[in-house]
Amino acid sequence: MRRLFYASFAYMIIGVLSGLFYREFTKLNDFPEGQFTQLGLAHTHLLTLGFIVLLIVLVLEKVFTLSRSKLFGWFFWLYNAGVILTSAMLIWHGSLTVVGQESSKMIAGIAGTGHILLTTAMVLLFLALGRAITRDRAQNTASGDRAVVDPS
Repeated sequence: MRRLFYASFAYMIIGVLSGLFYREFTKLNDFPEGQFTQLGLAHTHLLTLGFIVLLIVLVLEKVFTLSRSKLFGWFFWLYNAGVILTSAMLIWHGSLTVVGQESSKMIAGIAGTGHILLTTAMVLLFLALGRAITRDRAQNTASGDRAVVDPS
């Protein structure tokens, strides 16, 4: 659980700093306000995928102890690799845009790899969650807990 907490906290700080970098880097380079650059996307990706999603996973860990599953460790590391790789490519591509340089297909390919890692990690998370729910249901049934069904 601590690992999730610290990772989420780190992404919150990095996400806020990436927003600061976006604002200051575009000002420093006289980039036209309102013109699109992927630097702004890095800010939201880090805050949403890193900070918020990992906080939600922290709650799921607290409720279902997802870390019992070997799949959870794979999820954690693949997910973080995906977030970092994707965000790094957004920053790289966005920085090139701001300074007026062309991006290469390599950046798109590496960003695509980051998205593949994120997708794989999410599948692993749902597999681990499904197993945890099944395990939780089996434990509740074995202990005699019965869900009360509302007849209405």
